[in-house]
Amino acid sequence: MNIEEIERRIKEVLPPNCTLSKVEAEGLDVVLYLKDINAFYSNDQLIKRIAGSLRKRVLIRSDPSMLMPAETALSVIKETVPLEASINEVRFNPEFCEVNIEALKPGLVIGKGGSTLKQIITKTNWAPIVLRTPTMASSTIKGIRSSLLKEAGARKKFLLGLGKRICNGGNAKSDWVKVTALGGFQEVGRSCTLLQTPNSKVLVDCGINPETFEGTKAYPYLNAMGIEVSELDAVIVTHAHLDHSGFVPYLFAYGFDGPVYCTPPTRDLMVLLQMDYIGIVSKNSNVAPPYGIKDIQKQLAHTITFDYGEVMDITPELKLTFYNAGHILGSAMVHLHIGEGLHNLVFSGDIKYGFTRLFDQANTVFPRMETLFIESTYGGKSDITPNRYDTEKRLTQFVMDTINRKGKVLIPVFSVGRSQEMMLVLEEFAQKNQNFNVPVYLDGMILEASAIHTAYPEYLRHNIQRRILSNDSPFESRIFEPIRQQKREDIANGEPCVILAPSGMLAGGPSVEYLRLLADNPLNSMLFVGYQSALSLGRKIQRGAKEVPLVGEDGRSQLLNIKMSIETVEGFSGHSDRHQLMTFIKSLKPTPHRIFTGHGDESKCDDFARSMERILHVDARSPMNLDAIRLR
Repeated sequence: MNIEEIERRIKEVLPPNCTLSKVEAEGLDVVLYLKDINAFYSNDQLIKRIAGSLRKRVLIRSDPSMLMPAETALSVIKETVPLEASINEVRFNPEFCEVNIEALKPGLVIGKGGSTLKQIITKTNWAPIVLRTPTMASSTIKGIRSSLLKEAGARKKFLLGLGKRICNGGNAKSDWVKVTALGGFQEVGRSCTLLQTPNSKVLVDCGINPETFEGTKAYPYLNAMGIEVSELDAVIVTHAHLDHSGFVPYLFAYGFDGPVYCTPPTRDLMVLLQMDYIGIVSKNSNVAPPYGIKDIQKQLAHTITFDYGEVMDITPELKLTFYNAGHILGSAMVHLHIGEGLHNLVFSGDIKYGFTRLFDQANTVFPRMETLFIESTYGGKSDITPNRYDTEKRLTQFVMDTINRKGKVLIPVFSVGRSQEMMLVLEEFAQKNQNFNVPVYLDGMILEASAIHTAYPEYLRHNIQRRILSNDSPFESRIFEPIRQQKREDIANGEPCVILAPSGMLAGGPSVEYLRLLADNPLNSMLFVGYQSALSLGRKIQRGAKEVPLVGEDGRSQLLNIKMSIETVEGFSGHSDRHQLMTFIKSLKPTPHRIFTGHGDESKCDDFARSMERILHVDARSPMNLDAIRLR
């Protein structure tokens, strides 16, 4: 539907007294600029009728000439919003005729049925955008929100160009669909898939392999796309972990100028992890990072977010919908509807179809689905984890045994996902057991990632959401002690404690520093609670290595003797085990015609595919990297 058709349909519904000044296709949205905003909001059904006619997300803004002066509007906003909302900041965005209102209690800014928002826009003519203040300070969120305002002019120009391309893309119909495996197939790491039709070229994920800095193994096979990076129409990111998002800024460094689609929490966490990755590469390798801070900033300016269940036209022939994947905050399964029913496919990303304390389990109901690409991290026959009650009991018993012998427990965790899950387990255990009276130290990015969780409680399980909204965030429990002033050496030489430290696979970061300090004391212990990839230091120690090489401060490799106790507790992973994966497939509605496995070791991908064919009687295969698959 081109912009002329959009404008014609709007005028058929919009009363003349609203005085339409212009219509813009802004990214995925249609924006109406009106000179009489009060006339529009006098009819509560208008917005629904226009959105229903266009089948697009519609935004209403006042014509710039009608905006109240910012200083006066600020006074009106503060008079209109209840004091209990705890407004943290109000910032005006003239490029978009919007005002960002950041508050600890956004519901009070919105008002019952949106009544307070309606008062703000009709009194000031500024369109209010409500943002939640995280209950814990977050430099990442503050930086992202400031950057988006600072770059509003460039972002506006980008969105208008994108909207024009989508609306004026013509009615060309595709007659084939092809997928090319560029990374993450028969391996874990550097997930990247190219979806092509004659008229669309889209990447789903673009990650790195976090266990190596060697280019041929660390990054996707982008040179096998057969097209230039600049020819891509879009990039879709399922979630923020670096093996799915870590290479996206590289695309901008080498000519990509299009949109990146993800959920709002994924955007924030993605920036956090990418910025950290630059530092890790610079510190731990002899090679330069593949991209810089400016590339991450450009990615941010080109990122478009929307929530689960929203259907968006990302090209003239592709409709994208995100569904909850249950893996980490904001993680999504990607549903793509191609053409007028030509094909429907789902990329699972990483999924959890089982109980976690953080999230509801992965969605299983889709409108249509002929093809499914599914992760197989724990797809092997023996990948069956114990039930969650026994898992938590085993973990807390192991922790208490170490504490009782006056030792320290090191738990290597991923900053995003497993660290927050561990925090919830330990927080509840401390509430129920008075004899657990030792500090739980939080190092690295765990505190920052946890703060981002408090900005998006609607993505968490209802009980955690309720606690955050009631100013009782479990991430701010008294048992947690962020490491700010303390030195790691002091903690290692101090009293018994629990230490949560990234990275989860001992690929670098604080966990390796603590390992160096704690390894030679048999009173201490290390507890693995997450996936350890084949080549990682964590896997070597997990398998019983008593001597491992570590690079010292002088740059030389030194052998580290492992005398501390080593334990693995299965069941806390954000990935589904074999049983959960099979149950997920059986629960899908509709049942896919074809299934392709990926994101797992070769044997697990192969075994999971064969088992689905045998048990579920579906066409299932395990592609290799660089395989090209025609779906239609």
